[in-house]
Amino acid sequence: MSNKEMLLRYSAIIRRLEKSPATLKEIESDLEKESKLHGVDLKVSKKTFKRDLDAINLLYKRSIQFNFSKKKYEIDKVKNELFSDRLLEAFDTYNALNINAALSEHLDFEKQKPLGLENFHGLLHAIKNRLQVNLNYQTFWHEERSLRKTNPYFLKEFKNRWYLIAKDLKDNTIKTYGLDRITGIEITKKKFTYPINQNPKEKFQHSFGIIGSIDGSVPEKVILSFTVQQGKYVKTLSLHQSQEILINNEKELRIQLKVYIAFDFIKELLSYGDGVKVIEPASLIDVVKEAHRRAFKLY
Repeated sequence: MSNKEMLLRYSAIIRRLEKSPATLKEIESDLEKESKLHGVDLKVSKKTFKRDLDAINLLYKRSIQFNFSKKKYEIDKVKNELFSDRLLEAFDTYNALNINAALSEHLDFEKQKPLGLENFHGLLHAIKNRLQVNLNYQTFWHEERSLRKTNPYFLKEFKNRWYLIAKDLKDNTIKTYGLDRITGIEITKKKFTYPINQNPKEKFQHSFGIIGSIDGSVPEKVILSFTVQQGKYVKTLSLHQSQEILINNEKELRIQLKVYIAFDFIKELLSYGDGVKVIEPASLIDVVKEAHRRAFKLY
């Protein structure tokens, strides 16, 4: 059996048990359906199934145990690792797109696809090995390309786009570089030391999007009131990791966030139109009101 088929079986087992606890026979029935769907043999013996459980725990950090009172297998409810979750998600997506060519007529893909991913693995290599990188970079505001000498810290995803977070060696500040604006990279042999006293990722802990904290700025408490209809989406896909639900009734969904109030966040709020009302802070209310006034004047 190929590695792909093993990973496919792991994925099918996890997805089955996330729905509800199941007996081995029920799991085998689901694997049989998956086999027909993908055109491969995912059947498993009891001995192999036990090895699969160990592999799933090791690879995806998901623990599957047999509940003797229910006489069924259960998977832990808490997902421990974001990376493991995204790994499973990526594999599920890949297999969904490769199920059967005959199903292509039932799929409609976004016509736009992320750019700049040709440099993804090279940058990841430089980050892992702490190697300085020279970037050929072109901003949206200037036609000329410029050379940026950087210490690459990590790659960040936002709205299906990838960004490099790196220290610009010209002014020693941490900046964000869109991978779609990088026209070429040179991975040097110069080593750099990762900051010990300040973790660059912490600059984005309270950020919405790709704009990190600015020196002297502090995250603010933001309270938003969504319409019932819009609130259904916000509950299933949180705006930010700090999101807390304050009110959830037939009139509104009211949430609280702790974020830096920056361009990306304001733009997101404006995209909801009349589906959201800013309750506090007052400064954000003024910004959103003024933006809506300017938009109204366009019509």
